[in-house]
Amino acid sequence: MDTLSKPNAPRPASQRKTATPRDPEGTRARILAAARDEFARYGLGGARVDRIAEAAGTNKRMLYYHVGNKEGLYLAVLEATYADIRAAERELSLETLAPSDAIARLITFTWQYFIEHPEFLALLNNENIYRAKHLKGSQNVKSMHSPFVLLIADVLKRGEAEGVFRPGMDPVQLYISIAALAYFYLSNAHTLSAIFGRDLLAQPAKDERLAHMTELVLSALRP
Repeated sequence: MDTLSKPNAPRPASQRKTATPRDPEGTRARILAAARDEFARYGLGGARVDRIAEAAGTNKRMLYYHVGNKEGLYLAVLEATYADIRAAERELSLETLAPSDAIARLITFTWQYFIEHPEFLALLNNENIYRAKHLKGSQNVKSMHSPFVLLIADVLKRGEAEGVFRPGMDPVQLYISIAALAYFYLSNAHTLSAIFGRDLLAQPAKDERLAHMTELVLSALRP
């Protein structure tokens, strides 16, 4: 009998299976991506953990191991969603731009981000239904936003010192206004299009909206 036919004989290296290395970070990332899509589409109440596990290529046991229960997973998705937009905002390098250019870049970025990430708006809508119950329990969200608010405050101070912005502008109020101008238009585009007889999602209409928002905000900041 040759060695290959012996039940306990070691197989040649060419026939051995290479063990797949464990990848907890990759597994968690796939779970969060699948959960983001599920929660954005169905909300917390309608989302199903088994669908999330299947989309992530794992099982519910591993899902619970990596992210906890369904509400824990939902909060992890919210935190990751905010972390993504804050990280993208840091790449804008607003501190290197002239104050008016920095605000214009922030407006353009916010507008484009909302267009390219409808799941972000859907998750915000869903969490507001719960009156931010889950975000209030987060230990991370507030710390994500503080540096960004300070960055906007610095842009406003520089603009005030240069005489191009009027004094006393609240950075939080300014950011809320920028986000609101983009959010309301996009989240209500279908009803507004029907009411006013315009295709507000056509590219010319979106370009017009961005120009309008930019001029509106910069006009409000001028002395």
